Amino acid sequence: MNIKKNDTVLVIAGKDKGKKGKIRFAFPRENKVQVDGVNYIKKHARPRGDAKQAGIIEREAPLHASNVMLLCPKCSKPARVGIKVLDNGNRVRCCKVCKEVLD
Repeated sequence: MNIKKNDTVLVIAGKDKGKKGKIRFAFPRENKVQVDGVNYIKKHARPRGDAKQAGIIEREAPLHASNVMLLCPKCSKPARVGIKVLDNGNRVRCCKVCKEVLD
């Protein structure tokens, strides 16, 4: 998975196509990400003591990582992510559009 927490992404597929947001959580094992303000679902919750509110609760659900595309902070275009090896041997992410280093 080439996108990480706090990256700004554009949703390219699904009911929220075209929306932008920041990644709140990344789940690399499931290849999913949770984006702020995107993919709201309604969850029916039962009362569990005094701590939880009962009723229909709206919350954000994870999206598959293939349905989002990274927005490059330099060129502000949606771009694929590549890996570049620097002179000192470090591997960093780079934008495939403007060839700038992201990390």
